[in-house]
Amino acid sequence: MADRGIVMRTPGDQETHEPFDAQDADDFAPASSTQGEAARSFPANVASLPSADRREKLRVLEAILFAASEPLGEAALAGYLKTGDDVRALLIELQGFYASRGIVLVEIGGKWAFRTAGDLAYLLEKHTTEERKLSRAALETLAIISYHQPVTRAEIEEIRGVATSKGTLDALLETGWVRPRGRRRAPGKPVTYGTTDAFLQHFGLPSLKDLPGLAELKGLGLLDGNLPPDFRVPEPTDVAALMPDELPLDAAEDEEEMSADDEAADDPVEGADDDRVEASDLPDDEEASRA
Repeated sequence: MADRGIVMRTPGDQETHEPFDAQDADDFAPASSTQGEAARSFPANVASLPSADRREKLRVLEAILFAASEPLGEAALAGYLKTGDDVRALLIELQGFYASRGIVLVEIGGKWAFRTAGDLAYLLEKHTTEERKLSRAALETLAIISYHQPVTRAEIEEIRGVATSKGTLDALLETGWVRPRGRRRAPGKPVTYGTTDAFLQHFGLPSLKDLPGLAELKGLGLLDGNLPPDFRVPEPTDVAALMPDELPLDAAEDEEEMSADDEAADDPVEGADDDRVEASDLPDDEEASRA
């Protein structure tokens, strides 16, 4: 005896077919309804959104970020949405959706980008190029700049206790992790250095305030256990604009040009004294007539 089905076979007989009615179709249909099928086309947290308009906004952000060649800020992303839309809330929601996937949405220096999930990085190791390792001096200099910025070369040398070669700073500038910020308002107007967004992106830091603190550095074994009682890890300054004690890089050149012009104006013109005639050099009759 066969159950309800499409084909029934009996030994030695040909295949016989039984009718397949609507009730049978209901039994074999998926448990979800038409509404459930529509919901399956979107992730659970997206399908539960109050409106299709919101889902469309998430799709727009997803597409723009996926196609972007560099991290994008919320202001740039807002240009693709309607005025008044809460871009950050949408990004956080999209970030939650991708949290457990192979690619994740991360915030880097106030900007957003898709990145490969950290636990899957080993799969891509064979596709990456080997980067040149920085010297110990360069790593120490980078650490000082990141925690003490804006900082000058002389200040770096004072913290390290040894001289810093120009090649060390050139190597850091070449990586794109360090940039000249401006000039210190001090004699000689030395150049001040700071980190870049590429530094945050490479080390996976949302901002400079996420650099390891004292407890984390000790836990990683990067600090000596016999530190002075009053030792503190400086809090990095996460400000891209110039500080009050900094000048723009080109300001010093402008001031030097102005100083040179002022000095040139104060100097007597060569040959100007040749036209002066002292009274003692005149003949007596001319001297008397001038008197």
